[in-house]
Amino acid sequence: MRTVTGRTDRVVVVGAGLGGLAAALHLAGSGRQVTVVEREPVPGGRAGRLSVDGYEFDTGPTVLTMPELIAEALGAVGEELTDWLDLTPLDPAYRAYYPDGSTLDVITDTARMAAEISRVCGPREADGYLRFVDYARNLWHLERTDFIDRNLDAPTDLLTGNLLKLLATGAFRRLQTKIGQFFRDPRTRRIFSFQAMYAGLAPHDALAIYAVIAYLDSVAGVYFPRGGIHAVSRGMAGAAEKHGVQFRYGTTVTQVETANGRATGVLTADGERIPADVVVLNPDLPVAYRDLLPPTRQRRLSYSPSCVVLHVGSKQGYSQIAHHNIHFGRAWKGTFDEVIRRGELMSDPSLLVTNPSRTDPAVAPAGRHTYYVLAPVPNLEVAPFDWRGDLARRYADDLMRTLEQRGYVGFADGVEVSRIITPADWADQGMAAGTPFAAAHSLFQTGPFRPSNLHRTLSNVVFVGSGTQPGVGVPMVLISGKLAAGRITGGAR
Repeated sequence: MRTVTGRTDRVVVVGAGLGGLAAALHLAGSGRQVTVVEREPVPGGRAGRLSVDGYEFDTGPTVLTMPELIAEALGAVGEELTDWLDLTPLDPAYRAYYPDGSTLDVITDTARMAAEISRVCGPREADGYLRFVDYARNLWHLERTDFIDRNLDAPTDLLTGNLLKLLATGAFRRLQTKIGQFFRDPRTRRIFSFQAMYAGLAPHDALAIYAVIAYLDSVAGVYFPRGGIHAVSRGMAGAAEKHGVQFRYGTTVTQVETANGRATGVLTADGERIPADVVVLNPDLPVAYRDLLPPTRQRRLSYSPSCVVLHVGSKQGYSQIAHHNIHFGRAWKGTFDEVIRRGELMSDPSLLVTNPSRTDPAVAPAGRHTYYVLAPVPNLEVAPFDWRGDLARRYADDLMRTLEQRGYVGFADGVEVSRIITPADWADQGMAAGTPFAAAHSLFQTGPFRPSNLHRTLSNVVFVGSGTQPGVGVPMVLISGKLAAGRITGGAR
C-alpha cells in the first residue's frame, strides 16, 4: 500500500464533513496533531443543518445505516457511540407505495419481512426474498474486507481469493438480471434495486455487486439519530475536540501551499498560513483539484444524477406514512433513461419522502411536521437547466401536486416554510456537476479505478469523501475517513 512519505505529525484536514471527521478521529487516535478547518460555522459538510422559524432540517443524507462505522471512528479515541448519539432503529425502514395502490413495508427483521412480502406478493415471492437475503449478506462479507474496507492502488490489488468467489456468485452480472433470479413481482424487484440510483446508475446498467446497498438498507437496518443526521456530525466533532483535535470554523481554505513536490500548509481567505506535514482534503475531489491544488491534468469522469430536495415545515400531518416513504411512479426503466441518459425531468416521478418529526418531534414546533422530499434529476453536465430562474419554483409546485395526487391531501395548503435545493445550489456548495452523489459507480470508476485518495505527485496530500474510494453513501464516506488516515499512519491495509 502506498503511504504518505516524510513527517506526518501535524495534519490539517480541510472540511468537517463526515469523511473528514472520521479521518480526524482515526488520526487523533494514532497520536497525530490534527487541525480541522471548516468554512461553515458548524461541522457536517453535506450533512449540515437548516433552521427556519423553529423547524430543523437535515440538508444532506437522511438515511443512516451501519452505525457501527460511527462507533469504529469514535472508538479510535476510546469513546462509546451511546455517549454521543441517541439512535432509534426505524420500523419499518421504509414504506413503499406503488401505482396500483398497494404498499409494502420494508422491515429489517427477516421473518417479519418475509411475512409482509407473502401478504402483499405471495409466498413464492417471500421464498425468493429469503434467498436474496442470504445472497446479499454473503456478497457484503465477500466485498467488505477485500474491496471496500481497504486502500487499493492498482487493479492487481483485486486479485484475491474473494474475487473468484464474487465471480462465482454472479456479482459482475447486471443488477436487474440478478434481482430477477430472486423476485418476479415488479414491486419487490423495484424495492431491492432502486438503490442503484445512489451509485449513479440504473438497475439495468449497474453491476450486481451493488445489491449490497439494498442489503444495508433493507436487512442491516436503518436508524435515526435524535436531532437528525446532523447530530452524527456534531457528535463526531465533539468527540474529536475532546481528544485534542482543533477546529477552525468559519475559516475558508483558498489554497494548498506546496514546495518541492509536497504540501507545506494551507492558506485561508483571511491571509493566514496554517503549516502542515500532511493535508487531508474533504471537499468534493474534482473541486479540490480545481480550486485548491496546483494545476494538473485530470481524467474526465461521468457523474451520478443530481436531485431536487424540498424542505417543508408544515401544519399538516399524515398518520398513514412512515419515517421514510418511497413513492414509485408507473414508469421504471423509462424513469432512469429520462434522468440519466436523456437529461430530462421525470415525467412520472418516483420520490423519497422523509418525515423526521414523526420520530423526533423536537425538529418542528409543537403540533407541526417536517418533510424532506427528494426527486432525482439530471446533473448539470447531462442537462444544464437554468435552476436559478423560475424552474425551481415551478418544479417544487409540480412535486407538491404529485404528492397530493399520491395521498398527501392538502399538502400545499399546509406549508408554513419551504426551501428548494437544486443542482445549482449543490454546485454553489462545491459539488462537481451539481450533484451531491459524486462520480457514478460505473465499472471503471469503482475500486482501484475510482480517483485515488492519495495525490499522484504531491506525496503528502490525501483525499477523503464520496469522490474517492470506496465511494458514495454515509457508510462509504465513513470508511473513506479510515482509509485516508491509513495512508498517513500505515494502519489500514
